[in-house]
Amino acid sequence: MRNPAFLPVMLAALLALTACSSSPKRTAGDPGPQASTRASPAPGGGGYYKDDGPGANPPDLDKIADARPKPEPLHRFANNPYQVFGKEYVPVRAVSGFRQRGMASWYGRRYHGQKTSSGETYDMYAMTAAHPTLPIPSYARVTNASNGRSVVVRVNDRGPFHSDRVMDLSYVAAYKLGYIQSGSTLVDIESVTADSVRVDAATAQPQAQSQPPARAQASVQSREPTPMPVSADSSGVYLQLGAFSMRDNAEAFRARVYKDLSWLNDAMHVNAQGGLYRLQLGPYRSQDEARQMAERIRTELSLQPVLLVK
Repeated sequence: MRNPAFLPVMLAALLALTACSSSPKRTAGDPGPQASTRASPAPGGGGYYKDDGPGANPPDLDKIADARPKPEPLHRFANNPYQVFGKEYVPVRAVSGFRQRGMASWYGRRYHGQKTSSGETYDMYAMTAAHPTLPIPSYARVTNASNGRSVVVRVNDRGPFHSDRVMDLSYVAAYKLGYIQSGSTLVDIESVTADSVRVDAATAQPQAQSQPPARAQASVQSREPTPMPVSADSSGVYLQLGAFSMRDNAEAFRARVYKDLSWLNDAMHVNAQGGLYRLQLGPYRSQDEARQMAERIRTELSLQPVLLVK
C-alpha cells in the first residue's frame, strides 16, 4: 500500500494507497515482502517470505487467464498525490507509451483478503499488481527479463515502496512469470489498453479458442488490527510513516505495517491535520528514543520513517 489513498491508500506497503494523498493500502500494498528473508519451503526449492506462500487449497494456477484490458474510469481518490516515508508520489493519469524496467517482487496470502488502494479486495489468485504511480485502474504487460515469460495484469494497488523495486505482482502473476522461489526478478513493464490489445489480436494468427479458466479462491484467515480513532494533533516527538488524503488509505497502510511489525500496533495512530491523515508512531520521550525506533524499522523494512517534533 502491494495497493497511500491506499494502493490510494499503501509498509505493500509498508504497503502498497500502497496501496501509498489518496492512494495506499500495498499489502497488500505494501512495500511488500522482502525477498531476502525466507522461511517456509516452496515447492521445487527456494522459500517464501515468512508466511507469504500459497493458500491451503490453491486453484489450478496455470489455467488462470491474463487480465483483459477494458475501458474503466479512473478511481476518484487512488490517483491523488501521496507521501510514504517522506517521499512524495504523484500518480500519472495517462499511460500512453509508459515503459519501465526494474525489479518486481510479489505479495501473497499475508495480504489476501485485505483492501487495496482501489478499495477492492486483494485476491492473490487474480492477475493484479501494485505500482507506485500507474493509474488505478490500468493494465500493464509485465515480462520477466530472465526467461521471456509475459503476463498482463490489472493495476489496482499502490506499492512497493522499496527504492529497489518498481512493482509488486500478485502471487499467481509471479507464479506465471516464474519467480515465486526467488522472490523478485528483473522485469519490463509496458502499459496496455483495450485498443492496443484489439490491434494485437487483429494482427495475430488465429488460435483455437479455449474454455474460460475457472477461478477459485482459498479461504485465508488473517489477524487484522481494529481501526483506531483519529487523534488530535498534540505536542511531542513522533515518527511519521505516511500521509494520505483519505482516512481509509491511512488505515489500509497501517494494516500493512501491522502485518510486518505487529509490535508497533499500540504506538500507531492516525492524526488528522490540514486535510491529511498522517500515520504516526509515538509520542516518544526523546528524539534519541525516536531515532532508535526509526533505525529498528529501517533495519527490518528498509524504509526510513520521518522524525517529527511538535
